[in-house]
Amino acid sequence: MIPIVLQTNFPGLKLVNQGKVRDIYDLGEHLLIVTSDRISAFDVVMNEGIPYKGFVLTQISKFWFDTFADIVPNHLVSTDVSDFPSETHPYREQLEGRSMLVRKASPLPIECIVRGYLAGSGWKEYRNQGTVCGIALPSGMVESQKLPEPIFTPSTKAELGAHDENISFDQAVELCGEELARQVREVALAIYGRARDAMSAKGIIVADTKFEFGLRDGRLMWIDEALTPDSSRFWPQDQYRQGGSQPSFDKQFLRDYLETLDWNKKAPAPTLPDDIVLKTSDKYLEALFRITGQKP
Repeated sequence: MIPIVLQTNFPGLKLVNQGKVRDIYDLGEHLLIVTSDRISAFDVVMNEGIPYKGFVLTQISKFWFDTFADIVPNHLVSTDVSDFPSETHPYREQLEGRSMLVRKASPLPIECIVRGYLAGSGWKEYRNQGTVCGIALPSGMVESQKLPEPIFTPSTKAELGAHDENISFDQAVELCGEELARQVREVALAIYGRARDAMSAKGIIVADTKFEFGLRDGRLMWIDEALTPDSSRFWPQDQYRQGGSQPSFDKQFLRDYLETLDWNKKAPAPTLPDDIVLKTSDKYLEALFRITGQKP
């Protein structure tokens, strides 16, 4: 088993951001993104690390960045530590398998979400208003039902510890400008459509997924992560039944466990039992194998 990494500390490297999962270092020309084994639920970071999680997220992102490079440029330079600047090499043991050297870009102020099924916050809004992010849907739909066609549903980017908020496309236009908003909508829908078809052949439903984009030299670039269990809902096709929540290859398993606790969904996080940690890890590893054919 590769060691669990909850946080990194690399003397001599400039840490510029520590998010819920990733530690980002500025290497001058490039950024170094290190994906830890931290896991968050309801925007609270758990105390326990999930074995192999950082490895899984990195390898799946690399797979999709490589697969869809013809649709839009992405920020990935390499995941091979040997290609990284020499100042990172003393930390090879912690970096191996869980880090990416990436190009710098200016992130857009929105999250770009594509939904193919009615789930999560989309289902909650639909029950109350019959819409998702202001998009009217047919009446009488049920939880987890496939949408007539995939929809682009952007959200705001919240600060650490706060919640993203769904917004309409018109609000995305206000934040990004009309031309750029239309471009990211088109690109996000194109990636989702191809990923949905590719995953269907592997027995996985991509219910929804979140993309992040940035600008580099005025050109759109896909950044952050790519169709991972942290940014997507993956459902096993052979167990799919519309009308309720679905089993999944992502952290929904952990969320479901936490829903059984007497916890207010605010820090501090509850202690996770070993079996919940290991079963969550198994979900991530199964996603890795099904998507890429890869094992640690």
